[in-house]
This record gives sequence, C-alpha cells and structure tokens, in this order.
Amino acid sequence: MQQEPLPSLNAKAYLSALYQRYAPALFAYLHRHCGSLEDTEDLLLEVFLAALERPRFEALGLREQEAWLWCVARNKAVDYHRKRGRQGIPLDLVSEELYAQESTTPEVVLLRQEEHALLQAHIRRLPLPQQEVVRLRFAYGLRSAEIAAQLQKSEGAVRVMLSRALKMLRKIYENG
Repeated sequence: MQQEPLPSLNAKAYLSALYQRYAPALFAYLHRHCGSLEDTEDLLLEVFLAALERPRFEALGLREQEAWLWCVARNKAVDYHRKRGRQGIPLDLVSEELYAQESTTPEVVLLRQEEHALLQAHIRRLPLPQQEVVRLRFAYGLRSAEIAAQLQKSEGAVRVMLSRALKMLRKIYENG
C-alpha cells in the first residue's frame, strides 16, 4: 500500500486559511441539517477532505471554491438524510438556539415557537426545490448568485423560484 505524500507547508497554510474562511458557515449549515454535533463535525471534515482530494482545487477562484464547498456540503447533508431516513430537523433542536440570545417572557417565547412551527408547516407545503431556495435565502442568508451556484441553476431561475415560493406562502397565510 502506497501512502499519499503529506501536503507541503504551503498547501497546509492554504488548507488552514480555507478552513478558517469557510468552516464556520458550513458548520452552521450542516449542524442545522444534522442536529448532532458529532455528525456535523464528521460531515464538515468530509467536505474539506473532498476539497483536498479534488485535483487543482486551489486553482479555482475564491467564488468558485466557495460555491464548490457549499455544493459538496449540501450533497453531504442530503446523503446524511438519505442514510438515516430523516425528513427534517425536529423543532426542539433549533428552538433553543433561536431564542438563546433573547431575554423575553415565557409567553412571548411560546408565541414565537408557535409562529415558527406554523411557518415551518407552511414551508413544508411548498415543492422541495422552493423549500430549499427559501431556506438557503432566509435561514443561511445566501444571495441569489450563491444559491444558483450551489443548486447549479441560473440566477434568474433561482429568483423566479424564490418569488413563486413567497407568493405561495402569502396565499397559504391568507387562506389560513
């Protein structure tokens, strides 16, 4: 068995800088999809190992690298759910995080939790591609161009999907 040579000092510095730049956002994205800290760390490691194994990854521009990393992270999250047969993340896992920084009364927290649960239920009524676009835009704060790169669609298609999703959510809320 042949071992692969260790990365050079420059390659190590490059990988370290790459990790420091993108790991926090990718970790947050993966953690929302996994819920488990251990699984999240494993998936994040797999994303960066994929970058290390990809030929000439460092030759890509920064935007292409970022889009590629997000695409791999998304695929790893999808694979994670397929392997475990999960449909989504229980609200209990994220509700604590959502209200951790707020010092509000229990009544306000409960009301917000109910509103959040209702919104999640309405979002689940959207077609899967629209659900993905809404979450990437509003939960992760990605711009249309970043979403387009991650989903491998045109920026115009992403904007149309987002617009249709928001119109559909408005109708759902109006009709009760």
